[in-house]
Amino acid sequence: MAGHSKWKNIRERKGKSDAQRGKIFTKVAREISVAVKEGGADLAQNSKLRDAVAKARAANMPNDSIKRTIEKAAGGGDNTTYEVGIYEGYGPRGVAVIVETMTDNKNRTAADMRHYFDKYGGNLGTEGCVSWSFDKKGVIVIDNESGALEEEAVMLDALEAGAADLESEEGVFAVYTAPEQFGDVRVALEEKGYNFLSTQVEMVPQSYIQLEGEEDRKKMEKLLTMLEDLDDVQNTWHNWEE
Repeated sequence: MAGHSKWKNIRERKGKSDAQRGKIFTKVAREISVAVKEGGADLAQNSKLRDAVAKARAANMPNDSIKRTIEKAAGGGDNTTYEVGIYEGYGPRGVAVIVETMTDNKNRTAADMRHYFDKYGGNLGTEGCVSWSFDKKGVIVIDNESGALEEEAVMLDALEAGAADLESEEGVFAVYTAPEQFGDVRVALEEKGYNFLSTQVEMVPQSYIQLEGEEDRKKMEKLLTMLEDLDDVQNTWHNWEE
């Protein structure tokens, strides 16, 4: 999984300040709200909501907050309408970047995307310009910082649940699934008692790019930081080998 070294970043996000964690919770709550409005508040009947709740729990969002978000969306307390958008472009030296947004103002979001890509040495592209070099996969990141889990046992559980592959790196196991199998595999591993650092369907790069110049690395880091800090941005994927 060289290059996809965000596992350390996940732990760092969980250790951030209350304000920074609050921003993460706000993004996840938005996904929960949209899922409720589209498919209802019954977890048993709404797979999209189940996935959003699992993502919230992996981010350590309190259960009370999750419950309030669902109730608010189901009760009509949140009348904001969000639209999902996908932006594709290039960072410094042609690093491929995909940004998933959820916004109540597409013009504002599009302007922000153009601004930040241009400001930090990249450019916003057209639909499909980089997505061809990514594969859509379910990715379930299992915490093994303690080293207590054995790879063979986790592999057997994952394959039995319907996973396509498993890789081990930096105190974690990353379980890969087909997008349509993601929910079933996650539930099966939840029932086995595994602790997740992250759980969602992602765009996984087919190959990675290294940035040799310090200035290019700084620009790429700044671009990713600014995108992550935008309220409208839900997810950012790239093929930079950090």
